[in-house]
Amino acid sequence: MTKKTETAPKVRERQEAADEESRHNEGRDYEKMAMKVSRISIIANFVLTLIKLFTGVIAHSGAMISDAIHSASDVFSTVIVMIGIKISGKESDRDHPYGHERMECVAAIVLATILAATGLGIGYSAAGKIVKGEYAHLAVPGVLALAAAILSIVVKEGMYQYTKVYAKRIDSGALMADAWHHRSDALSSVGALAGIAGARMGFPILEPAASVVICLFIEKAAYEIFMDAVNKMVDKACDDEVEKALKACALAQQGVLGVDLLHTRVFGNKIYVDIEISVNGEMRLRDAHSIAEHVHNAIEQDFCKVKHIMVHVNPV
Repeated sequence: MTKKTETAPKVRERQEAADEESRHNEGRDYEKMAMKVSRISIIANFVLTLIKLFTGVIAHSGAMISDAIHSASDVFSTVIVMIGIKISGKESDRDHPYGHERMECVAAIVLATILAATGLGIGYSAAGKIVKGEYAHLAVPGVLALAAAILSIVVKEGMYQYTKVYAKRIDSGALMADAWHHRSDALSSVGALAGIAGARMGFPILEPAASVVICLFIEKAAYEIFMDAVNKMVDKACDDEVEKALKACALAQQGVLGVDLLHTRVFGNKIYVDIEISVNGEMRLRDAHSIAEHVHNAIEQDFCKVKHIMVHVNPV
């Protein structure tokens, strides 16, 4: 009794189904991890907002009340991140055959805009106090405000480091933007701490002066987040190192005599690849196609960010 073997089309169909299932599971893990980080961010910011607001009122600290409003804005920004990641994780459909990954870039751009506006607001308010001399008439805040500022710095810096680690792990621009929003809040609290301590020591100008410096740091972070998101939306090519690795992977496959062309584009946090390879022009079409499939599968296996590959065969 002879053993029944699968035909080549059936093998390809089974492989494509397995690849699709693998990408689907990867997408679910990506979304699950991002949502977990975002939920922790919302809880931490909400608790900090209540603590800062209560402390600001009790200790007569306008800086701490302003810092509480900043923390409240972080809750809103994290909600935007969750919406962007949720939409970007949707499966491809008829109207969006290439998926929805760029929606995360949109979320990152919105967050960068909010971050820039927050920084400008801090800088404008601080500069106004310095020019008008209003800092001299501020009430001296209580010791409780100092403790709240220190707590905020520790918690928000911790949230920045925590969110940044996961943002890099899943290559999420929106999550990285949210991480920098945590850092901007920590810097805002540093300004509040300097202002509160300065006011208690008789130097109230320290608060607005520190806030102006903080504004510059926030604007730099907002610009970098914005440009990273824009580059991912305009089909920017991968780094030279990634393209060299892709070319080396293709050349390592048996039967590939050369790489004639390699084009890459970043689509959200995924990579699309168009590659032309050279093979022996005397071989059968079926064999040349098999080599192209090996190149396709090898690149997908070695580069987890690659979502789609188009392999064209040139005869030599």
